[in-house]
Order: sequence, then structure tokens, then C-alpha cells
Amino acid sequence: MGIEKVGIVGAGQMGSGIAHVFALAGYDLVLQDIEDFVLTRAMESIRGNLDRQVKRGRISEADRDAALRRIRTTLDLRDVGPTDLVVEAASERETIKQAIFEDLGPHLRPHTILTSNTSSISITRLASRTDRPEKFMGLHFMNPVPVMQLVELIRGIATDEETFRTLEGVVERLGKTSATSEDFPAFIVNRILMPMINEAVYTLYEGVGNVRSIDRAMKLGTNHPMGPLELADFIGLDTCLAIMNVLHDGLADTKYRPCPLLTKYVEAGWLGRKTGRGFYDYSGDEPVPTR
Repeated sequence: MGIEKVGIVGAGQMGSGIAHVFALAGYDLVLQDIEDFVLTRAMESIRGNLDRQVKRGRISEADRDAALRRIRTTLDLRDVGPTDLVVEAASERETIKQAIFEDLGPHLRPHTILTSNTSSISITRLASRTDRPEKFMGLHFMNPVPVMQLVELIRGIATDEETFRTLEGVVERLGKTSATSEDFPAFIVNRILMPMINEAVYTLYEGVGNVRSIDRAMKLGTNHPMGPLELADFIGLDTCLAIMNVLHDGLADTKYRPCPLLTKYVEAGWLGRKTGRGFYDYSGDEPVPTR
């Protein structure tokens, strides 16, 4: 099945990044959010990232201008309906995602494929709330989307072969590489990554090392480009906690219990870069550890 027009629900950090790569790959798209200022900020972010690609010689000015012309923004979810592919990129809360798919259903074309960018929630369960579970998949992009090469493809129990092959082709057209995961909590990347981050928070919580020492040890000792606490701030501590809760609830294993310190930071509203404070304080010119 040919995919030419794409709808993206959610214009936050992930949604705007997904819109960026789809528009640059030649897809016409509708970017939807419930807040006008979020759409404005998303377009500013997309333009800024495209400008940086022009300055670095990765794309031409004509490529940038064409990509921007392909993006239309809207506050109305119904405008996403007449598309070939929908990518849901709302916050990592299952009730919100379910409500989006239920509201979207009456406005879809019969052939439209539905996907979720969820990083942990059951694809089979989300698909069951739609009228087309056979045309539903997980399409999990990594952050930041324009930079990261990987896209996880997750089939629900009812996903048909045509849908899977179509999305493989979409990922290839985007210039990215796919990895296929079974529909288990947190899939592949976050099944491995989040327990590592959670263990780093436990290491801080138990006083084994401070923020700077933990991040320095993992960067220099294991050649990671970012330390685990720095990475947690980049992802968002609320997202990290949500994924750990999915792992803990879904697999019923105590090794996935979220660290109490991670829970405390989220309760305090210290969510990382997006709120200006997490394991680092971002209010100054350079991030400063908070512990």
C-alpha cells in the first residue's frame, strides 16, 4: 500500500521530530495538537533544526523550504483522518492514547494505518481499542528523531503482513533503519536502557556515587556518549518513571521496581531538561548536578 499523506498527533519533542523527518522525506503531513502554542513551538523547532542541517551542508535550502511547505498544522483531530498513515506521539499515558484512537476512528479512511510512537505500552492492547487492529503497529522513533537512526517496529497480535511490510518501506524511505520487536513491555531498547538508568538512580540514592561521578564513570568506563543521569534528564524523568512502571507491572519482577528517588524527583516536578531541573540544574550557562 502506498503512503503519501501522514497525520501526526502530538507536536511535542517527539511529534515535531517525527514531522521533520517525514516532511524531509517527501511526505505531505498534518501535525495536530490541542494547544496552539505547542504547534507554534514545534514549527519553530522544525525550522531551526532544518536550518542547522542547511548550515552543515546536509540538505539544501530548497530541501528545507520544500519540507516546511509540506507541513500543515491543526488543532482539530478530525483533520488527521483523511491520511494514509497516522503516527500517535502523545504523552506516554495509555488512557490518553486510547482516547485519541477512539476519537479518531470515525474520521479515518478504510485503508489508513494507525501507529503509536509509544516506548513501552502494549501495541495489542492499544490496537484493540480501534476498528482496525490488523492495521495497527508500534512505530517507535528514538530521540532526537532527526539524528537517531533506529526505528523499532512492533507488531500487535493482530497486525497483518501488509501493514508490517508497508511500514518497513516507510522507515526505509525516511532513511532510517528498523529493528523488529515482539510486543512485550518496553520492547527492545527501553527494556535494556531503562533498567540501566533506574540502577544509576539507585546508585545515587544509596550514596555509591554522586551525579557527576556516576555519569563520568559510565561515559569514560563504558564509552557511552551520555551518562545515564544526563540521559534520563534528556528523555524526561516522568517518561523514565512511566516506562519503569510499565515494566514493573507488566513483568511482575521486583528488579524493575522504580527507584524511590526517581519517583520523588517526578513528584517534585523535576523532570529534567524540559522543566529546567532534574539530576542537573539547567538554569545557568552550564548544567550543575543537583546532588
